[in-house]
Amino acid sequence: MPRAGQSEEVERQVGQAEGKLFTHRAAFARTSVIQAFLGSAPQLTLQLYICVLQQGVSVGRGTLMVISLLSIVYGALRCNILAIKLKYDDYEVDIQPVAYLCIFLWRSFEIATRVVVLVLFSSVMQLWVLPVVFLNFVVFFLYPWILFWHSHSPFPENIEKTLTRVGTTIVLCLLTFLYAGINMFCWSAVQVKLNDPDLINKSQNWYRMAVYYMLRFVENASLLLLWYVYKTDFYEFIFAPLLLLQLLVAYAIAILFMLIFYQFCHPCRRLFSSSLTQGLWDCSSLICLMCTSASPPNRTKGKAALEESAHKEQSHDRANDTASDSTEGVPYDTTYDMLNDTIYDIPTEGENNIGGEINGDISHNVSCNA
Repeated sequence: MPRAGQSEEVERQVGQAEGKLFTHRAAFARTSVIQAFLGSAPQLTLQLYICVLQQGVSVGRGTLMVISLLSIVYGALRCNILAIKLKYDDYEVDIQPVAYLCIFLWRSFEIATRVVVLVLFSSVMQLWVLPVVFLNFVVFFLYPWILFWHSHSPFPENIEKTLTRVGTTIVLCLLTFLYAGINMFCWSAVQVKLNDPDLINKSQNWYRMAVYYMLRFVENASLLLLWYVYKTDFYEFIFAPLLLLQLLVAYAIAILFMLIFYQFCHPCRRLFSSSLTQGLWDCSSLICLMCTSASPPNRTKGKAALEESAHKEQSHDRANDTASDSTEGVPYDTTYDMLNDTIYDIPTEGENNIGGEINGDISHNVSCNA
């Protein structure tokens, strides 16, 4: 039996070994994510672009493309698992094989569709693909910084003790650079939050996720529509409408597997305060409401209502300024005095006409009798 001092030393060494093993596993997970989205994703896009231009796929290039796609999907899967473990660190998370399968299918359809859409668009509009990619990248790169500046939080200093302020800024820029690279091809399960000590947003924001997928679906559909409009005779070997429909359906299937994962296969789904389907429904309802309110007929009705209201207000002001007994042209209105609850009835034009007719009849009768 080891002595008390030796037992404490053994426990300390075992704890250090477990800590190093955990650190190495986390580093491997992060390295796989970096390699997937900053290495394999551009490689897959370039290889597919070459295949489109050559109108053929060789065995070697096809194998390389499949390996690149699997590498990207594996990196996205590791990103999902890492996000679950970081958000629910206080719970014992047990991920079932069906959850891995849902994530794999979700990420496969999403990433493959996104890559094909970018390649098709770049094949017909070579100059316009750069602004599209640059705008996507800049938006996702600046988004965490905008949230950080909006929160008015102090600059994070606890990332690494040996780093200076400049070194910390460089590390944060690299982190947001990776975040933008992930969101270029798929939704990043790990959301960066610079004002958090762990730099990770541990809350489950369904609305942000729903807005991302709705806007990404619209973007993919727009890029495919532009490709279909400006495609040349080079694409005679494919049936373009069918390909466009297949890509849109594939992205919808990716969203379907995502909903299945979060609704039925997520290991901590019972801890959710709300569901993703509710977030998607609320966002779609809000967008429909905005589109309905911004439609031309509604804008015309709103403008007419405003003009009518302004006309009534001007008529009411003129009636108050003239201090006469005549109330013609003043709309019917019932004004409530909130101080003494007195009700003032302002006669309308119809009532004035009735009164005029009565006065006219009375004066006529009087004149006849006279």
